[in-house]
Amino acid sequence: MQRRALIQAGALLTASAVAGTVQANEKAEPVAAVLNLPGMGLPVITDGRVRNYVFIVLKLHLGAGHTVEAVRAKEAYLRDALVRAGHRTPFVLPNTWVALDTAALSASLIRSASTLIGRGAVTRVEVVSQTPRRRTGMQGV
Repeated sequence: MQRRALIQAGALLTASAVAGTVQANEKAEPVAAVLNLPGMGLPVITDGRVRNYVFIVLKLHLGAGHTVEAVRAKEAYLRDALVRAGHRTPFVLPNTWVALDTAALSASLIRSASTLIGRGAVTRVEVVSQTPRRRTGMQGV
C-alpha cells in the first residue's frame, strides 16, 4: 500500500515540476529569430589575383517583425549579393590570406539585406566559422 502512495507522490511531483517549467517558459521574453547560412566560399584577392578561398558559416540575427521563412525565401539572393561584393571589394585583412574581415563582411550583408528584404531585416551577422582552403599565410611579403 505504501509503495502505491510513493509512486503516486513521485508522479505528482514530476507533473508539477513540468507544469512549473511550462509556465516559466511562457513568461520568458520572446527569442529573436536566427537564420543559419551554411558553407559559402569567398575569395581572398590581392594584387588582382585570387590567393585563397575562405569558407564561412554565418548566423543572421533577424529584426523584429521579420520571420525566418520570409528571409529564407531570399537566402539565394543574399548569398549572391555577398559573393558579388566579395569579388568587387574583397574582404581581405592586411597581413593574412587565411581569414576575412568580419566587420566589412557583416556591414555588406546588412546593407544587402536591407535592400533585398527590407530595412531592419538583419540586425546582426555573426561569423560562426572561417575555414581557409589553403592554410598557409601570405607568401613573399
